[in-house]
Amino acid sequence: MSRELLQNLGNYLLGTLTKDDTAWLVQYLMESSYHRPLRPYTMEEINAMIDESERQIANGEYFTSEEVFKELEEEEKLELEAV
Repeated sequence: MSRELLQNLGNYLLGTLTKDDTAWLVQYLMESSYHRPLRPYTMEEINAMIDESERQIANGEYFTSEEVFKELEEEEKLELEAV
């Protein structure tokens, strides 16, 4: 399923579920994800991921930790204002 479809599904659920049901669903999904076996990566896949990361860094396609934390704080602030 594409990320766009998942986001639309999530938005629909957030608009229709109660807070208690939403909290239950979040807990259920988190617990379910811990029981899925992880797929082992080959060395070729690992090296490809490293190469891609190095390419992104060289092209400036990354966020600093300060940017990430600032974005998280802004999202948290907006969520608190919505409640």
